[in-house]
Amino acid sequence: MSALTIFTDKEAGEPLFHSRDAEAIREKLNAQGVRFERWQADRDLGANPDAETVIKAYQHAIDRLVAEKGYQSWDVISMRADNPQKAVMREKFLNEHTHGEDEVRFFVEGAGLFCLHLDGHVYQVLCEKNDLISVPAGTPHWFDMGSEPHFTAIRIFDNPEGWIAQFTGDDIAQGYPRLA
Repeated sequence: MSALTIFTDKEAGEPLFHSRDAEAIREKLNAQGVRFERWQADRDLGANPDAETVIKAYQHAIDRLVAEKGYQSWDVISMRADNPQKAVMREKFLNEHTHGEDEVRFFVEGAGLFCLHLDGHVYQVLCEKNDLISVPAGTPHWFDMGSEPHFTAIRIFDNPEGWIAQFTGDDIAQGYPRLA
């Protein structure tokens, strides 16, 4: 189940807020300019779907975002626990970074943890199947896929070059809980 936990950006001790209620999560994130919605990932994709199968199954959802925001490109990211590069890929995104454009993800299976560094706080958003999150361009954040990753998400963007991570050099991510 999706969850939001908010900490101060000074320490990851006692959370200031925690909820698994989708509406409460949406309200807290929307107040920070982060889009969070529950969509329906209701297509049978099989055990290990390829990108073409995922895109075909959810083209209707992609088209809705393209019509609304004018996005130009999309692809699929999928990670499984048996991927020999899982540790390298996890480590790459565990460092705080920004992007030159919105980071939009629609989770069609599995889960991942987005951690957003906003206004003196760290917002940890556990995104699971059915979650759409859009992190605004320039927002410092990191992503944890867990030590045994299992997720498939559609990534939607304007320009693939705008999605390239710009690392901040801040080691804040090291002090906060990670996905198991």
